[in-house]
Amino acid sequence: MKPMRTERLILRNWEDRDRELFHRINSDEQVMEFFPFRRDRAQADAKMDEVRAWVDEDGHGFAAVEIAATGECIGFVGITGTEDIDVLSAGTIEIGWRLAPEFWGKGYVTEAAEAWLAYGFETLGLDEIVSFAVYDNHRSTAVMKRLGMSADPASDFDHPEVPDSHPHLKRHVLYRLSRQDWQARKRAAR
Repeated sequence: MKPMRTERLILRNWEDRDRELFHRINSDEQVMEFFPFRRDRAQADAKMDEVRAWVDEDGHGFAAVEIAATGECIGFVGITGTEDIDVLSAGTIEIGWRLAPEFWGKGYVTEAAEAWLAYGFETLGLDEIVSFAVYDNHRSTAVMKRLGMSADPASDFDHPEVPDSHPHLKRHVLYRLSRQDWQARKRAAR
């Protein structure tokens, strides 16, 4: 992956120096409130290696977000395929994020996500990018709305990877953004 730069951020692939932060955002109760699992250090290290390989292979994925002024890694934002979610159409690309809580509410996710949307639509030529979250995850759906995404209630789904032991986390809302709507929003903002 070629690093991308926004006004305040660098979006790049994961580095070994990010392992502590990657573990923290995958084990923190507040960050993982809407997930049925927490990763211990070994699981987080293995997942980081997996995610890093995806980013290397595809040139995109859930990439590290670094504050340009400090070099501090704060979490991830990126786009990736949804092949492992069989209720979504083949070829569906999602945008997703996860930040350490002390960086919430500063606009970092929206800033990084805007760069990823531009990359997806302009560089990759995608027709649509989706996002989804647990029904009650209002923080994530607020970001989706800020990005200009629209709810598609007819496509809401029960996430197949959420175990029956966590019924309150099964239902996911789906938001969509087409390239045409993204371009119109960009033109209107000028």
